[in-house]
Amino acid sequence: MADFRRINPDLQFIREIKKAGGDTMKKCFQCATCSVVCNLSPDDKPFPRKEMIMSQWGQVDELVKDPDIWLCYQCNDCSTNCPRGAKPGDLMAAIRAYIYKYFAFPSFMGKALASPAALPFLLLIPALIIWGCIVGSAPVDENGVFLFLSSETIDFNLFLPHQTVDALFVFGNLLIFTMASIGFLRFWKSLKSNGDEIKVPFFRAAWTIALEVINHSRFMECDQNKIRGTAHILLMSGFVGAMITTGMVFLFIFIPHYMNMLGWENLHPFFELPLELPHPVKFLGAISGILIFLGSGIMVFRRMADKDEVGASGYADNLFLYIMFFTGLTGMTSWIFRIAEMAGAAYSSYFLHILFVYFLLWYMPYSKFAHMFFRVLALIYATMIGRVPRCETVNKADVPTKAEPAATH
Repeated sequence: MADFRRINPDLQFIREIKKAGGDTMKKCFQCATCSVVCNLSPDDKPFPRKEMIMSQWGQVDELVKDPDIWLCYQCNDCSTNCPRGAKPGDLMAAIRAYIYKYFAFPSFMGKALASPAALPFLLLIPALIIWGCIVGSAPVDENGVFLFLSSETIDFNLFLPHQTVDALFVFGNLLIFTMASIGFLRFWKSLKSNGDEIKVPFFRAAWTIALEVINHSRFMECDQNKIRGTAHILLMSGFVGAMITTGMVFLFIFIPHYMNMLGWENLHPFFELPLELPHPVKFLGAISGILIFLGSGIMVFRRMADKDEVGASGYADNLFLYIMFFTGLTGMTSWIFRIAEMAGAAYSSYFLHILFVYFLLWYMPYSKFAHMFFRVLALIYATMIGRVPRCETVNKADVPTKAEPAATH
């Protein structure tokens, strides 16, 4: 006797996925062209064919714990070659955006970051906090006037004291990453609930994926949208460089400064602020800002100029990309305006830069920024259970050409 399985479609999930960019999924008639043309799809139970039908039937419980969702880099080889225009790449991106919200803690924050209507309030919160810090901590003269308004030197430390920025960064991130860890742990448990056989130890799989993240080898297997892989490398390198720059400033300037305040009389900062070129830390920061600007700028331009090839972008994707773009842009302009001695423009750009930085950091667990954790965890798990992309198991000459699918169905 055949086994039967009762299907209970989640209609709300279907509506949300269609709204987030998967509105064409009903066009899919399961020809499997998408799975054949994808270089990253495993030979066994390939994606995105099965994800298309699971989405059509609203199988949210299966999709949120499916590691294959994260093996997809949305190169859109599948969407370009789909004979029905079902756009599987857009659907996979929409599912990932749903997952950010699904595992968010607290849940209302996931809903807020997924809603365009909430954006003004989400921007207003860090803006008010930063402005309150300026009003409460910026030094004033004997008449109660802010020194940054009267100083002949443009000094961001007079505008927003560095110790205030440090406090916001440290305590804010401790709180956010505590809440983020709850969502990531939920996601990891959901992956393990699949009950797959573990073939590779965790740490070996983690090392494999760490190398993949660094060299982007899988990203570069995409044919239709290879430039996106290059842009992603630029963006990621810029972000990592900015993190290293921030860490070096904190380690070599602020920690000695705070230790000196606590009584370590002989301990003083290694560098004096503001740093200027050709100081190596400033050089790293400048290069990092340029890379962030270029990487995100390429992605923004291509999404605006070539939507058919790049694919549709949901709200979560666009929000993250534009925030990253303006983070890099305002970081560079605040420095340029300071060098040009344009005080008003310099302080305004710096305020916006800090606003975008904290928007990225404080809302990280609930936005696409969280994909760096979700994807890494999913890739590690996929490696542990042997979900290896086709391009890593066979020679490219053995992979079906893109002309074959239409002739075989």
